[in-house]
Amino acid sequence: RFAGKVVPVNPQHDTILGRPAYPSIAASPEAVDLAVIATPAATVPEVMRECVAAGVKGAIVISAGFKETGPAGLELEAQVLAEARRGQVRVIGPNCLGVMRPQIGLNATFARPIAQPGNVAFLSQSGALCTAVLDWSQRENVGFSAFVSIGSMLDVGWGDLIDHFGDDPQTHGILLYMETIGDARAFLSAAREVALTKPIIVLKTGRTAGAARAAVSHTGSLAGSDAVLDAAFRRCGVLRVETIAELFYLAEALAKQDRPLGPRLTIVTNAGGPGVLATDALLRNGGQLATLQPQTIARLDALLPAHWSHTNPIDLLGDADAQRYAQVLEVVAADRDSDGVLVIVTPQAMTEPAAVADAITPYRKMQGRPLLSSWMGGPAIEAGEATLNRVGVPTFPYPDTAARIFTLMWRYSDQLRSLYETPLPLHGDETPRRAAVEAVIAAVRAGGRTVLTEVEAKQVLAAYDLPVVETRTATTADEAVAQAEALGYPVVLKLLSPTITHKSDVGGVKLNLPHAAAVRDAYAVIQAAGAAAFAGVTVQPMIAAEGYELILGSSIDPQLGPVLLFGAGGQLVEIWQDHTIGLPPLTSTLARRMIERTQIARAFNGVRGWPPIDRAALEQLLVRFSQLVMEQPRIKEIDINPLLAAPEQLLALDARIVLHEPEVADAQLPTSAIRPYPLQYVAPWTLKDGTPVTIRPIRPDDEPLMVAFHHTLSDRSVYLRYFAPLTLARRTDHQRLTRMCFIDYAREMALVVERSDPETGAHAIIGVGRLIRLPGRSTAEWAILVSDEYQRSGIGTELLGRLLEVARDERLAHVIAEILPENRGMLRVAEKLGFRLRRVFSENMVMAEIDL
Repeated sequence: RFAGKVVPVNPQHDTILGRPAYPSIAASPEAVDLAVIATPAATVPEVMRECVAAGVKGAIVISAGFKETGPAGLELEAQVLAEARRGQVRVIGPNCLGVMRPQIGLNATFARPIAQPGNVAFLSQSGALCTAVLDWSQRENVGFSAFVSIGSMLDVGWGDLIDHFGDDPQTHGILLYMETIGDARAFLSAAREVALTKPIIVLKTGRTAGAARAAVSHTGSLAGSDAVLDAAFRRCGVLRVETIAELFYLAEALAKQDRPLGPRLTIVTNAGGPGVLATDALLRNGGQLATLQPQTIARLDALLPAHWSHTNPIDLLGDADAQRYAQVLEVVAADRDSDGVLVIVTPQAMTEPAAVADAITPYRKMQGRPLLSSWMGGPAIEAGEATLNRVGVPTFPYPDTAARIFTLMWRYSDQLRSLYETPLPLHGDETPRRAAVEAVIAAVRAGGRTVLTEVEAKQVLAAYDLPVVETRTATTADEAVAQAEALGYPVVLKLLSPTITHKSDVGGVKLNLPHAAAVRDAYAVIQAAGAAAFAGVTVQPMIAAEGYELILGSSIDPQLGPVLLFGAGGQLVEIWQDHTIGLPPLTSTLARRMIERTQIARAFNGVRGWPPIDRAALEQLLVRFSQLVMEQPRIKEIDINPLLAAPEQLLALDARIVLHEPEVADAQLPTSAIRPYPLQYVAPWTLKDGTPVTIRPIRPDDEPLMVAFHHTLSDRSVYLRYFAPLTLARRTDHQRLTRMCFIDYAREMALVVERSDPETGAHAIIGVGRLIRLPGRSTAEWAILVSDEYQRSGIGTELLGRLLEVARDERLAHVIAEILPENRGMLRVAEKLGFRLRRVFSENMVMAEIDL
């Protein structure tokens, strides 16, 4: 069905399938947009060289025989990539099935049938799975906007494709079959950008324990790579499913129905057994049965036979007809304590499945509450299923499947909500003593060590305002006694040596040393047990407070860089296995979600004599810890175990920090999968009138300040910025401002000018400058908006200058802006900083451009 031209290239044939063939791409009389390369691997570098010479900009390399064959194949890949980059050719493959775009009839694969047109893009690393799914889709009448087998991801990877289909109007959802994540930062960046507007669902293989990476630290041994990937998917709004069936069921449901706003499902059925099956699946997967309100039950009592179930699931009984279903759906639709409805039909003697489908059609769109269906049976229910599919109600063969899909839909909503929930600002010192930490690390490295002593580790934690128990050192028995008396008995003594993996196990002398003689005895025991490793002891007060022993740690994942671990700690940490994984940096809301995913968190409000703890303080502690991990890349592993969580305090009782090996250069240090907060762009500045301000990158917790900022703008300022009137309600809408404040610093930069009231200390944003990278190009677009009161105070010029600095740091080639002709102030600023101004009369605007 492809309407474009196809040019066969083969040196051995004059014609192929009746079309003229050419010995080389250079001999083609037509300009070629896409080259589909299916030649022996050894010839592909030369073929790519010919494509570059011919001006081809896209290539699909179907050929196998590359890195999967060993070093020789890897070298061939390097040659292909070098040629492609020389000519700016984007490459899919090698070792892939190819690409289909059904809407234009393009089947650039070696699969015989082409997929049917639809609105879901299916992207897969497995060509064999592609062919199986393609066969299934033909049978089930499922269509696709695109069908892409990406193979080895030599060039084009997940991030590129998610970006592309995120902008594709024909694609409403994206499905991934993933074996490896590839460029993790590109994947997370693209997925986080697209997931808010289009569902991204992934089936990732490799869940087995064999994929986990063991490490010396507790954190490393607990943070298996699959758990880290789960955390990565949560962090960018991608929903992970378990089976290929779930992948497509969920895609169908999200394409047809609104996402639920909560986990409560109402089940309507004409048979008890299917209702029980659905209930079991719902509760087992984290959903809830909606509670029927008294007025709802009263209305149902008036409609249904006396022996209906009187609870949820609502059993309409076996003689339920279409009218009864419709009447019940009307009642259920009015009950706002439900987040979704599942309708089950079994073909009993009095049941007319097709008529029931027609009867419930008016309720197919209940805003924020999906309607799902399970028409159970064979030929008798096919007409009803067809009706439901036609009007946008997802159908499932079994009710337990439908209930699980509902829980997955809710999980998707919940993940997105947690990502963009406005966090609390970080309390305390905004600029922790990073220099002090770097001095400690430098001293350790200068001594040829990679493991910090406990005292050094606690100095690092304290610099980031993480509470630590006061710890002193002693290198003689007399000094140990003196330190014990200064701290107050009883005390704890431990071996002072960075060479011991688990510090507190040496000599068995850890607690309750109540007087000088006990301290001297303990010192001698530890000295003897420590042998050659002995370098003295640490002395700290014994903490006897009641509370919970937790673990907080960080280790390096080979794909995603630094990862965080939080959960139940103590000596049995590996036995309890109650922990969760997260990616830095954290906000208070992300920290809260990490905490909530552990079992021990259920006790933090107090249970059976155990005291409640300050959960908000614990969230802030996790945020600070993630800040430490992001800002100190020399740190390889951290274990805080135990972290005591008591009613009155949080306290790191024990800490261990390991650095990367000396031979690891700064440029080779692992980087976070998520771009860290760009501290390098935080700086003080002074307005023309002498008012001190701070210019810094925007943060997620800036939403309240941005709301206040928009209240300071006149209608004219708004018009000049947005080229149209935009109401205050629209500008301050939460959904819009979350996109403004929760930015991906790899994609855009927003610098705010923050003023602090000298009398009240209140902070206010008085100007914003934004630089947005255009997809797939080395170009970015800028825009600036300044509060009316502070216009003509130099803010616009300063912000634009700093945005240009960011653009240079990002190695962009061009920076542009569209400016209204009447915005004379901004035109003067652009011209002053070297922009070329070009009037575009057809669009009534001025294009400002600069080459960097």
